[in-house]
Amino acid sequence: MTRTSRDATEGGGSSYRAAGVDIEAGDRAVELMRSKVKKTFRPEVVGNIGGFAGLFAFDTAKYTKPVLASSTDGVGTKLAIAQAMDIHDTVGVDLVAMVVDDLVVCGAEPLFLQDYIAIGKVVPERVADIVGGIADGCRWAGCALLGGETAEHPGLLSPGEYDIAATGVGVVDADKILGVERIKPGDQIIALPSSGVHSNGYSLVRHALLADGKMRLDQVVADLGNQRTLGEELLTPTTIYAQPCLAVIEECEVHALAHITGGGLPGNVVRVIGEDVDAVIDRSTWRPQPIFDLVGTIGRVTRPEMERTFNMGVGMIVVVPPSDVDRAIASFNARGISAWVAGEVVQGTGMVRLVDEHPS
Repeated sequence: MTRTSRDATEGGGSSYRAAGVDIEAGDRAVELMRSKVKKTFRPEVVGNIGGFAGLFAFDTAKYTKPVLASSTDGVGTKLAIAQAMDIHDTVGVDLVAMVVDDLVVCGAEPLFLQDYIAIGKVVPERVADIVGGIADGCRWAGCALLGGETAEHPGLLSPGEYDIAATGVGVVDADKILGVERIKPGDQIIALPSSGVHSNGYSLVRHALLADGKMRLDQVVADLGNQRTLGEELLTPTTIYAQPCLAVIEECEVHALAHITGGGLPGNVVRVIGEDVDAVIDRSTWRPQPIFDLVGTIGRVTRPEMERTFNMGVGMIVVVPPSDVDRAIASFNARGISAWVAGEVVQGTGMVRLVDEHPS
C-alpha cells in the first residue's frame, strides 16, 4: 500500500540522507496523505495503509463471467506546468481520469488504482498534495486508491521535478463488454464535453504558447473569457466520466464508448468502430473552448494538426441506438454533463469523418 522507498545506514561514513534520500520526510508524507487515502477505500479493501501489497476482495457472485480490465497511464508534460506554477493538487485528478476513463470504455467498473511517484526531493506537503489529488479523483471515480510508491531520485531528477503514473483495475461481465462488435449503421454518436485540454498535447501547448508565443503562465489572457491566469487555465483538471458513463450503461443500451485523448477524435473513435462502418461527426454541433483557439492562433497550428492532437472540446464519445438517445442524454444531464448528439454511424470502410454539417 502507499509507502515511500527506504534504506538506512547507521554510524559514520556515507548515509542515505547524505546521498539525498530523506526517509523521515517520506514517512511524514505518508502521514499527511493517510486520511485522504482512507476515504477512497471501498468495502472490498482488505487491510490498511502501509503493507507490501494492496488486497481487494471483489464479489465474484455479482458477475456471470467476470473479466478484469487494466489500464496504465501518466499525465505527461502537463506536469511541467504544475511544477512551474507550484500547484500540485490537481494533476492527481488528471492521473485518475486518464486511467479510469480508459477502463470504463470497455464497460468496466473501476475497482482500484495504484500510483507511482518519482520525485527529485520528497517535500512532504508537495507529495501529500499530489496524492490528495489522486485520492479525490479516486473518490469521484468510485474506486479505491489501493496502494502506491513514492520514490526519491536525487541526482536523476532535480529537487522540484517529479513524474507520476498509475495502474487501475476494473471488472466487467464478459457478455457486457462494449466495443466494435456492437456498433451498427444508424447508431447515434453522443458527445460529452471536455473541461479543456485535459492531459494530452501539452508539448505542443508549451511550444506554441510559451516558447513561440512568449506568453507567461501568470498572465491573465482576455481571450480566454475568464479571470484565470494562463497557468490556471492549463491546469484545469481532466473530467472524470466513469460514474456517469457507468450509470448510462445500466440505464440504456450502449454500444461503445471512446475516451478522447492523444490522437483526438479521429485517432480514438476509429478504435471502436468496425471496418464496415464510418463515424460521421459534425463539428458544427459544438464550439471548442477558447484555449484551443488560443493555441491554434498563437502557434499557427493547422486545423488537422489541432484535431489529431487535442480533444477539441469533446472528452468522451458514447454510441447508442436511436431509441436510447433521449434517455442517455437525460441521464448525463441529470449528472451535470451537457451531452449532445454530434453525429451518427453510417455504412463505410472504418473511417472517422469530421464534417461541418450533419448529412440529412
